[in-house]
Amino acid sequence: MKPTEIAPVFFLAVVVILAVCRLVSGLLRRVGQPPVVGEMLAGVVLGPSVLGALLPGVEARLFPAESRPVLYVVGQIGLVAFMFHVGWDFRVDRLRGVARPAALVSAAGVLVPVVLGAVLVAAVGERTGTLAPGVPLVVSALFVGVALAVTAFPMLARIIAEQGLAGTRFGSLALGAGAVDDAVAWVLLAGVFSVSGGSAGLVSLAVAGALGLVVVLGVVTRLHGRTVRLAERAAPESLLPVLVGALFLVAWYTDEIGLYAVFGAFCLGLVFPRSERLDHTVGTLKPVGTVFLPLFFTYSGLNTDFALLGSGPVLLLTLACVLVAVAGKFGACWLAARLAGEPGPVALRVGALMNARGLMQLIALNLGLAAGIVTQALFSALVVVAVVTTVMATPLLHWIDRRERARLGPSRAGALAPGVPEGR
Repeated sequence: MKPTEIAPVFFLAVVVILAVCRLVSGLLRRVGQPPVVGEMLAGVVLGPSVLGALLPGVEARLFPAESRPVLYVVGQIGLVAFMFHVGWDFRVDRLRGVARPAALVSAAGVLVPVVLGAVLVAAVGERTGTLAPGVPLVVSALFVGVALAVTAFPMLARIIAEQGLAGTRFGSLALGAGAVDDAVAWVLLAGVFSVSGGSAGLVSLAVAGALGLVVVLGVVTRLHGRTVRLAERAAPESLLPVLVGALFLVAWYTDEIGLYAVFGAFCLGLVFPRSERLDHTVGTLKPVGTVFLPLFFTYSGLNTDFALLGSGPVLLLTLACVLVAVAGKFGACWLAARLAGEPGPVALRVGALMNARGLMQLIALNLGLAAGIVTQALFSALVVVAVVTTVMATPLLHWIDRRERARLGPSRAGALAPGVPEGR
């Protein structure tokens, strides 16, 4: 297809994506699911699992192979814009009181799922026929372990924002642990790709690049005052292009070092200077994430085919992956929070939030699929893990709220409800 032919196909695809996301999100909202879960499931609906199975001709016309790279890139723009705004909204001072438990929760949330996932694949993976031929068993096992260790940090951030949990202790703890958790998981993923390629270059680049990013962001922080003064003197219409340029530069850098663009965007948002004029400029960027983020979910859905899960061994592996994922993330993070001295209700909520994998696991799976480490069947099985664990989050939080109200009564349980100060 020529570029002039791709453009109208892409425009129509965006209209369909936004309409389906709105429809699915509206339906799921009635059962207590946040919009972000609807967007993820809408991506699966538009792929071969639903639309492709029912109307294969329609799916092929809406999402031809030539337009998919455009869909991916524009979805990345939405993802980066969204994560920048999440970082900008996040108050770093909330982490001061939760640094120790967040570190312990993060360590448990990475180590336990990696070990359990790797052991599961090493034990039964070859019998299921889902492993990629020619890929060493250790690489497949480590990849699945790391994929199960990923927390859906962008989704976690959206669930916390949409449910009004940003001011709670468990919301701050989960955000801090989730950020560290995913940064470590992406370094480990770079290590898996290094083992697969027989070189330590990727993991070395990720570690060295992360240190470089810390230095650059530290410099940005020290220049806050000068940046604000320059912004006050600049023409208002020039601030947005400068912001977008800085955001895309950081996104490019973190993509190049193997930590993925979302972390660069989030970190830039954390340290971005504050002033009335800059705050207004940041606000104009927010709709970009709202509109274009669903495109990434659809791109991932196009690589998901649940028909491949039809055989008994693959279904059993899928079920085992779900159980290992929940035990390794929800269970391990809950236990770590309790060992760190957090109250039971806080620990349960942290486990429920950290258990959601959604977006970030989809990113990792797409990378593994592109690298030939993951087969289409294993990809689809792990997408089930992403969907199930993400859909679990909100009902679990509501169940914990009801449990606390029944145990303590409405007046005391209100101190644990969303939106209360984190000191409660």
